[in-house]
Amino acid sequence: MDLSERPDSLDLDRAFAAVPDLIAHCAIERPDHPALVQDERRLSYAELDALMDRVAAALQRDGMHPGDVLAICAYNSIEYAVVFLGALRAGVAVAPLAPSASAESLLTMLADAAPRVLFLDTHAAQHLAPVEARLPCPTLRLDQATRHGLSAWLSDAAPAPVAIQPGWAFNIIYSSGTTGEPKGIVQSHAMRWAHVRRSAAYGYGDNATTLISTPLYSNTTLVAFLPTLALGSTVVLMSKFDAGEYLRLAQQHAVTHTMLVPVQYQRLMARDDFEQYDLSRFRYKMCTSAPFSAALKADVLARWPGGLVDTYGMTEGGGTCILAGHEYPDKLHTVGRPAEGHDIRVIDDEGHELPVGSIGEIVGHSPAMMTGYLNKPEKTAEAEWFDPSGKRFIRTGDVGRFDADGFLTLLDRKKDMIISGGFNLYPSDLEVILREHPAIADVAVVGVPSTRWGETPVAFVVLSENQTEAPETLQDWFNSRVGKTQRLARLVLTDELPRSAIGKVLKRELRDRFTSEHGTVD
Repeated sequence: MDLSERPDSLDLDRAFAAVPDLIAHCAIERPDHPALVQDERRLSYAELDALMDRVAAALQRDGMHPGDVLAICAYNSIEYAVVFLGALRAGVAVAPLAPSASAESLLTMLADAAPRVLFLDTHAAQHLAPVEARLPCPTLRLDQATRHGLSAWLSDAAPAPVAIQPGWAFNIIYSSGTTGEPKGIVQSHAMRWAHVRRSAAYGYGDNATTLISTPLYSNTTLVAFLPTLALGSTVVLMSKFDAGEYLRLAQQHAVTHTMLVPVQYQRLMARDDFEQYDLSRFRYKMCTSAPFSAALKADVLARWPGGLVDTYGMTEGGGTCILAGHEYPDKLHTVGRPAEGHDIRVIDDEGHELPVGSIGEIVGHSPAMMTGYLNKPEKTAEAEWFDPSGKRFIRTGDVGRFDADGFLTLLDRKKDMIISGGFNLYPSDLEVILREHPAIADVAVVGVPSTRWGETPVAFVVLSENQTEAPETLQDWFNSRVGKTQRLARLVLTDELPRSAIGKVLKRELRDRFTSEHGTVD
């Protein structure tokens, strides 16, 4: 866009502002302030804004228009961020893809998103090399100064102005793979603006420094990454998470904000040298994407300065619950209360709303909701619930209940609930008890087929360091503490639990592993 159209103030009360335009405003107001930092490299707001223009102009030169899609498959880097943000300035939607996905899965996502161009780093290029002939679009390299690299591709011309509309697609994020077939979740510019407005309450715009260690293809990351830049603060990028390096960077850059998933908190708090690092500048630590145990929250609050905010929601949007753990230490077992302007309800299997205290599926409505699943109208319809007035909600697939104070307790994924002999068993209830054993470091309970009960629970356990408890001993310990219907049919020791890149346990893989090895339990 041209300078005359750029916002002249950071007015968060306006109906809508586009993230690329907010970054342009920051480039005018604080051109020399660092926007992106990675290793020894720094990019100021003026430099970021200029590079975004060059990306937008190059896309326009190559015939791309608002509404077109480009894809990025790479680990975090400054180049990744520049291409992502520059595409948005041209009105082009971005499909960020996980380099950890299989080549075949990536081909499926690319066929679905139909990008005009695919940007790759060296790792992703090598990963996709065996299927290169089947890629549906040209590729460009983020990390090479060659004729196929970013530097040679960028344009020196000024981009044609684009007036970004609230309903335009901002990005297409593919589901993490915990449910099998990846679905492209289309999020709009209006949805991202809602995230920016909500984040301002947590001080992202007051000379903050946000340390990003989760991948840029994840919504978990973007809800912290984008508001930090839109509000004029600094992002420090890690290409991959390493607990020791994370703590070193947090101290070096006097980090004030971060977004982590529970398994990262677990690894950080377990380090013997955790207290040796100066983390005193932290204002807020955020968490989302996976269950965050009350005990781990309490440990973080006790030993890590600053507030702790646990956010429950979905990439699809529809409603968010927020728990400020530092304000409600007696509610750490919950995921908090609905955010302002968010309507969260609990419904039964027939779609009827349930009263407070009842267990059912969580549905939500908010200003930040996906447009739908790309090319999957039937899946979009399955994800929607409408109240009697016609108000649209997104089904979460999670099971939970509200307490009398309006705090939501999350139980399990609906699909993970175990129906054993006609009784509903929630794996999270069993996992809480198992974690009480000092020999158990991590655990996941899944339902497996049973000839006697239909389904029966099996626990996969990771032992604490230097522990050698036999699985039969642990199973007997657990079964002596629960009712007959909750008893484990088997307890399996494993070196680690399979997780997605953002820390979700892949219970489907555990179920498949057990049934392939053991078949049906008697």
